[in-house]
Amino acid sequence: MNTETGKTALITGASSGIGQELAKLFAQDGYNLVLVARSDDKLDRLGEVFKSNYGTQQVTVIGKDLSTEDAAQDVYNQVKAKGITVDVLVNDAGVGLYGLFATDTDWEREKAMIHLNVLTLTQMTKLFLYDMLSRNEGKILNLASLLSIAPSPLMAVYAGTKAYVYNFTQSLINELKDTNVTITALLPNATDTDFFNKAGAENTKVTDEVQDPVMVAQAGYDALMAGKHKIVPGGFKNKSYEILSYVAPQEAVASMMRNKMEQKPDPVAEKDDSSIAWEIGIGIAVVAGIALGLAYAKSDAIDRAKYRYKAKSLADTLSDTLSSVADNVVSSVLDTYKTTKAKARELTNRAEEEVEEVEAIA
Repeated sequence: MNTETGKTALITGASSGIGQELAKLFAQDGYNLVLVARSDDKLDRLGEVFKSNYGTQQVTVIGKDLSTEDAAQDVYNQVKAKGITVDVLVNDAGVGLYGLFATDTDWEREKAMIHLNVLTLTQMTKLFLYDMLSRNEGKILNLASLLSIAPSPLMAVYAGTKAYVYNFTQSLINELKDTNVTITALLPNATDTDFFNKAGAENTKVTDEVQDPVMVAQAGYDALMAGKHKIVPGGFKNKSYEILSYVAPQEAVASMMRNKMEQKPDPVAEKDDSSIAWEIGIGIAVVAGIALGLAYAKSDAIDRAKYRYKAKSLADTLSDTLSSVADNVVSSVLDTYKTTKAKARELTNRAEEEVEEVEAIA
């Protein structure tokens, strides 16, 4: 489309996965590119593809291990030395590590992960954000994760780093609200990249439901360009996980995430009971949340206070129900299924009544 000819986007982690797909989108829109990753060769080849396919005018390649001390400062210095103005910063580079924190994982790898996922991202943001504010123009996209809003046993340190990224981003959004600089958090679910292989989690259950990196990148790109605060790609299912992480007890969410991160069972084994129960619980959260959300949206300013109270009450009821599911699923999944299904009907009926009440008033 070449809508942004002359502007420059800097993308870390650009050699593969979501970062590569984002770089492609910027190239298609006419941006010049600064591509940062460990592999110079991969980035050089990628740059040639962009020049050939999209007519990209300028591709600058910086081979750098961003998990090392002051890596961000070195990248910034190289960019400034070349006289490049970065209009868009994409902090995509990140790694994970799988295993029990106390006994399975290696501290040196965890330390490097914290440096890359947290320290480098923070320093890159600080350096380039200062320049953006001096021009009062710019955009930043930070790669968080759905795990940034949910505890994740077996990937505890990774989830902790992404929680930092999400909280950091949302805090900056408030600080930047009176400027023309925007910052967006991208919260994808498990995505079909080399991430799980590098993390040692290639045989976990969650890899059976990975998303297309092309879809994730497009959702993140669109949200960035629109100046949105955050985006959860993947539609209804991933929104349901987001709702669940807000309304369910954290112990229950941790239990669900532990199940998803465990090793795959025997292919002939039946679907495990906790998975069935949690899918029902997710359904409750989505139906109840969406129905009350519709009611809230249709009400006037006076009635909205009433719906905020009802939403709180519904969330408390849902939280109790999900706790019950988590406590009873192992010992009696059939009883849990029936109880939860009945509660789902009850909550759905209540939510539908709220919508009908508002529609009747309207």
